[in-house]
Amino acid sequence: MKLMPTAIKGLFIAETDLISDHRGIFSRLFCERDLADAIGSQKIVQVNRSLTFSSGTVRGMHYQNPPHLEMKLVRCMQGRILDIAIDIRAGSPTFLQWHAEELSPENSRMSIIPEGFAHGFQALEGDSELLYLHTNFYKPESECAILYSDPRLAISWPLPTINLTDRDQRCPKLSHDFCGIEV
Repeated sequence: MKLMPTAIKGLFIAETDLISDHRGIFSRLFCERDLADAIGSQKIVQVNRSLTFSSGTVRGMHYQNPPHLEMKLVRCMQGRILDIAIDIRAGSPTFLQWHAEELSPENSRMSIIPEGFAHGFQALEGDSELLYLHTNFYKPESECAILYSDPRLAISWPLPTINLTDRDQRCPKLSHDFCGIEV
């Protein structure tokens, strides 16, 4: 696995080697040793899957508040997505900056999203399937979200946005006094 830093400190993209022969393809999806510079001593405690049926669908921008912050490792197993991570760490020099990364089985990339980031994605193809590895358990009482179309973020969604849940459509815009979450 090759670990690639982004312009936002702590946010990485991991690129996995694909080994192929006449039988098919093999790839390592997770290796604690190879990812140590990104995940440190964090442990994976929960693995989730999502399947998004229609291209254009947006899910996000979700995060968990302290004390239930979580790191997410996100990989697209089928289809294609535009994965978005927003830095919402209080005092960060890249506060409210976001990084977009196309994830697909073909490019075999994985987003490694540290604590203190909001996360979401847009399906670029129908039947896009994601695998999420989390370093904390889901706590509904700690979950928050930012409106996917918040003008303060100006995220450039490549497709018209469709199929948002009522919850994601009703997320608040960032208030002008929002100064981030403590990590």
